Amino acid sequence: MNFDQAIAAFEPAFPLAVAYSGGADSTALLMACAARWPGQVEAFHVHHGLQAAADDFEQHCASACKRLGVPLRVHRVDARHAAGESPEDAARRARYASFAALAAAGGTRPAIRSIALAQHADDQAETVLLALSRGAGLAGLAAMPEVAQRDGLQYHRPLLGVPAAEIRAWLKAREVAWIDDPSNADARFTRNRIRAELLPALDRAFPQFRSTFARSARHAAQAQGLLVELAQQDLAAIGTPPVIGALRQLSRARQANVLRHWLLQAHACTPNTAQLDELLDQVEACATRGHNLHIKIGTGFAERRGELLHWYNPSPPTEASR
Repeated sequence: MNFDQAIAAFEPAFPLAVAYSGGADSTALLMACAARWPGQVEAFHVHHGLQAAADDFEQHCASACKRLGVPLRVHRVDARHAAGESPEDAARRARYASFAALAAAGGTRPAIRSIALAQHADDQAETVLLALSRGAGLAGLAAMPEVAQRDGLQYHRPLLGVPAAEIRAWLKAREVAWIDDPSNADARFTRNRIRAELLPALDRAFPQFRSTFARSARHAAQAQGLLVELAQQDLAAIGTPPVIGALRQLSRARQANVLRHWLLQAHACTPNTAQLDELLDQVEACATRGHNLHIKIGTGFAERRGELLHWYNPSPPTEASR
């Protein structure tokens, strides 16, 4: 699929906001959407406060939006990561929180219903490779969905089938300038090393890797959807919080699946592999009333209280540390 075909196939609900960083991908997406749906598109810009050029990025976006006749909303955040936290994860959470805040701050304008994100085929391939490098399960290998619901908003990624090179060629043909964020070349970040070293090698060895990786991601997403359905059924049977005796009647694989689902949905907690394995071992050992269970899971602890398995965080994060 080429860039123009992707835009033609894009059918969001309106009003639409485009997440606009000033980079090549979001510039092309904003231009195309503004041209196709004049008067129905706004731009959302997140000022991360992470580098000295952030003010220049905002000014560039303001100038570009003025030329396009597109309203611009800006949200400033402190996206610095906490100790032991991934900088990329911290920035991503800050962006989504900013989008939700911007959508809610419409004033007299109609409420934003859809937000378009400019991730493309190269980004999707990087996400799959990053998930593989971390030993991720199906949820990670499913990478980025084309459409997703979050905070009452519908997020779209209409360019997931379009290679990065084609987007830049589209802009160059129109002599449009964009921002090159210097952090994208920082080799300290795994994603940047994948982009600079692995993708060119894959392009030489397997020129169709973008489409085949995307197909694998769709298969993983479908399989993950089935696991979620099974987890919902099992959780309904064992209760919330889970009854340990009922949990022990499931196979170990189903125990792992339902516990991941419960921890994520009820507590926004994702255990690592070692923590989940230890929890499963302890659940298996809970054959008597006197067996205690108290294990570090994510940012909190799982423990046995009578016949039930509970999770709690003794010191929940403050707003400043989120």
